[in-house]
Amino acid sequence: MLTHIAIRDLVIVSALELDLTAGMTALTGETGAGKSILIDALGLALGEKADAGMIRSGCERAEVTAGFDLARCPAARAWLAEQALDDGEDCIIRRVLVREGRARAFINGSAASSAQLKALGDLLVDIHGQHAHQSLLRPAAQRALLDAYGGQLAEAAAVADLHRRWRELDTRWRTLTAARDQRAERMDLLRFQVQELTDLNLADGELDALDAEQRRLANLGELQGTAAALVELLYDGDGALRDQLGHAGSELAGLAAIDPKLADTAELIDAAAVQVAEAASNLRQYLDDLDMDPGRLAEVEARLTRIHDLARKYRILPAQLADTLAERQTELDTLAQDDQALGTLEADRAAAQRALLAAATALSAARRAAAARLGEAVTGFMQELGMGGGQFAVAVETGDDAGVGAHGLDSIAFQVSANPGQPLQPLAKVASGGELSRISLAIQVATAELGSIPTLVFDEVDVGIGGGVAEIVGRLLRRLGDARQALCVTHLPQVAAQAHRQLKVHKRAVDGQTYTEIAPLADAARIDEIARMLGGTEITATTRAHAAEMLRGAG
Repeated sequence: MLTHIAIRDLVIVSALELDLTAGMTALTGETGAGKSILIDALGLALGEKADAGMIRSGCERAEVTAGFDLARCPAARAWLAEQALDDGEDCIIRRVLVREGRARAFINGSAASSAQLKALGDLLVDIHGQHAHQSLLRPAAQRALLDAYGGQLAEAAAVADLHRRWRELDTRWRTLTAARDQRAERMDLLRFQVQELTDLNLADGELDALDAEQRRLANLGELQGTAAALVELLYDGDGALRDQLGHAGSELAGLAAIDPKLADTAELIDAAAVQVAEAASNLRQYLDDLDMDPGRLAEVEARLTRIHDLARKYRILPAQLADTLAERQTELDTLAQDDQALGTLEADRAAAQRALLAAATALSAARRAAAARLGEAVTGFMQELGMGGGQFAVAVETGDDAGVGAHGLDSIAFQVSANPGQPLQPLAKVASGGELSRISLAIQVATAELGSIPTLVFDEVDVGIGGGVAEIVGRLLRRLGDARQALCVTHLPQVAAQAHRQLKVHKRAVDGQTYTEIAPLADAARIDEIARMLGGTEITATTRAHAAEMLRGAG
């Protein structure tokens, strides 16, 4: 529960520190005194949007510190431990606003984000504003409240997750199904192309080998004639180079006998003669091996023509044919896998839909049971709040399977009959503001009693209520305070008198500056404050006596 709050330089509060206790605490004061500032400061500490305009005029920063006892709030302690922000059974939250720059936040002395403050705040404090009934008119808020009341928030979240999973599978399935015809056409084309390129059976290096062979066969006559002429020139003909080198070698050998300096030159001539003989031998072997088959050239040229025609067909270079075959085969394999995946995906989609419908159906049953309990509870509180014969019901309309959504199969609507004999109608159609306020309060009390949040804040939720009904409202709030901490901003003496403790908010002006102060009221001061709320500016002995009687009756 909230044990302490300190405010500095926020709006019209210069410095304020309050210790708070369990039970119901009422905040009262003159209209415009700033009764809601404490609530605003608490909301700021718990992650509400920070605005530099909230900083007191003439100051550069504002600060709010809130202390909590977590002994009866295991959920908050678990969250803090998960975030590595725990510090035993106590928790200190601090929020600092600066005129220039971003607001800063701290949890147990460690820096924290506003999102973390909000998450922790949702576990510590539940604030019911004076316009809470407006949110209750929204279908989404009604559904969330029913699920919270029935304890099926986890089930509702599970349905949302299952619906998200089903939607993902359904979207993918629809995409693949819509493209199935185009995919089939593409696969037929790819199969033909892969077969055509496979039939070509182009081996590695074959294209270069064919080009070389085609050049050789196309120039076969020139190769034969020239090679044969060279054999004659080098070895076989009259005056062949071999004979001339032999003669030169003999002459040099004789001269080398006279002058040894010519021995090296003679050796070179002999070596040249040997090389010429080897060259001639190689040319004879080349002529013997030269393919004389006239049909081979036609075969080579036909093969090259087929290769180049196929390359032109695919608008690629002949050397790219092998890579094109690999690309087409990969695409074909991928599309074939998509076809297989479509079958698996369809099965997964159907299974996800069955799981979703099963969970949504179970959630619908839980909602109908919770709706009956909530309707009975709120109807009971309506009788206590002066709406005798009134009735409250929660309509749960379950649609067919095709209409399942993230929130399940159900359409939730709060319905009310304010007077006996009137038919139930949607809460949004209740005409009387006072009736709507009372019904809203009945709903809040009925749902708050089952909550786990330790601190409840009611900010003028009794607007539009007066007389004997106001006393009943006070009793209901006191009943909440018997089990949990309840803070109530009120202008009704009947409500304030029911509180276990009362704080008075008042303004004072000093040197042209306005200051708001909040102080706890002792017995006599509390009687005076209740009397003021009863009788206005003139407090008489009669109003004091009435106030004292109200306090005794509440005690």
